[in-house]
Amino acid sequence: MKRRVFIGSGLAAAASLAMPRRRLFASMLPASPLRRQDVMAVTGDGRQVTLPWAAINELRSSIRGDVLLAGDDGYEEARRILNPSFDKQPALIARVTGTADVRQAVDFARDHGGLLTAVKCGGHSSSGKSTCDRGMMIDLSPFRDVRVDPIARTARVTGGSLLGQLDHEAMTYDLVVPMGTVSHTGVGGLVTGGGFGRVARRFGLSVDNLLSVDVVTADGQFRRASAEENPDLFWGVRGGGGNFGVVTSFEFRLHPMQRQVMAGQIMFPLARARDVLRVYGEYGARAPDDIQLDFVMALPPGGAVGAVGFNVCWSGDPAGLDRALAPVRAIGTPIADDVKAMDYVALQRSGDINDPRASEGYLKSGFITGITPGLIDAIVNGFAGHPTRSTALFCQHSGGAINRVAASATAVPQRSALGNLLCFVDWKFGEDGSQHVEWIKRFWSGVERYTDGFYVNDTEIDMTDAAIRANYKQNHDRLVQIKNRYDPTNLFRLNANVQPTV
Repeated sequence: MKRRVFIGSGLAAAASLAMPRRRLFASMLPASPLRRQDVMAVTGDGRQVTLPWAAINELRSSIRGDVLLAGDDGYEEARRILNPSFDKQPALIARVTGTADVRQAVDFARDHGGLLTAVKCGGHSSSGKSTCDRGMMIDLSPFRDVRVDPIARTARVTGGSLLGQLDHEAMTYDLVVPMGTVSHTGVGGLVTGGGFGRVARRFGLSVDNLLSVDVVTADGQFRRASAEENPDLFWGVRGGGGNFGVVTSFEFRLHPMQRQVMAGQIMFPLARARDVLRVYGEYGARAPDDIQLDFVMALPPGGAVGAVGFNVCWSGDPAGLDRALAPVRAIGTPIADDVKAMDYVALQRSGDINDPRASEGYLKSGFITGITPGLIDAIVNGFAGHPTRSTALFCQHSGGAINRVAASATAVPQRSALGNLLCFVDWKFGEDGSQHVEWIKRFWSGVERYTDGFYVNDTEIDMTDAAIRANYKQNHDRLVQIKNRYDPTNLFRLNANVQPTV
């Protein structure tokens, strides 16, 4: 906190001493257009409620972090998430600094009619669910800390931390846990949805490496969950998203891995797309665990010469790389092949700037279990460029250790997937993106029949209950039971929402 220096006359000093403490403190608060005024808000089920100024002030005094209203310093920055098209205005934002703050914020939301509640960590939600209009945002970004125990090979990560922090701390000891592909992604949102990453085929999903979590549930209670303690909650948190509460701490198992990996792209002319897809379908499912082959197909603005190929990460013995890449290089002469030695932490940061979610955009995704001739036709025949924006199709490689976990072991049922197929278009902030959204929906209508569920971290804006039920498959009924126990009023609904039945 900045030191404040007050200079005044002896008379002013005496007057301040005579002023009651509460009034003195209030006089030091920044001005706000809503200061000392009640605030209109909405509940999760859409009812309008009034938040009395006295209650807001009480919340302010009960937490170490900030409680921000529209007009307060920091409100505009705090309310925003990565995709600026979600330009929402929460009624208030609680910027929490620890578990005690989280409990106070959850109690406030519940006790005031079940406020519409969004939880923001890194702000990466592709459907904008880490913010809300006229509800309460619980902003975990001030709550960031990573502590690695290199002897036990474990890491403790607080709820607002970013994956780049964990990579940085763990890799100094040549230890790693699978943790996404963009360093400013929030650990909380990533992991509770499953958690893919560049070394997940070797070590499993993030949730497969969780040892325990601390959760503040909808009743404001602190609960530790692990295989031995609250095992139902532990099962649900591992893939059930934010349905059951706010995770304030994660404990991960870490794995030994050398810091230097082999990474880069191998790209071919777009005309070779069918060949690349065939090889991916044949080789991707049986590739060594040490390799991550993410399919990528891209057209620059205007439909100019595009490219198709792979983003590569090889985390095994460098001597085995050429053999692992032989099926890929047998496709033909690439237009680019820059696979080389690279620092793993640097690789994890390499997509931070061009991550398409940093602009306005629209995304469709779904898991694929293989690549059939029909899927190849749908991709190649439907893929097209746009006059002003680039178009891209990705497939994040699954398989390996991910697929050797039973579908019922965690809440993530898509354990037989070859990968997660994603297509997106982005556009400049302020532009009308309707033509791009129309195109991607049209393209995806031809692809969707070959998909099997979706990654819950890629949940769409208006996902139906039926789609979520189908996505969780045989795990859905168990998730409903856990929801009924820990969040029966559905306070935490801005997610791939599992509807309670009580």
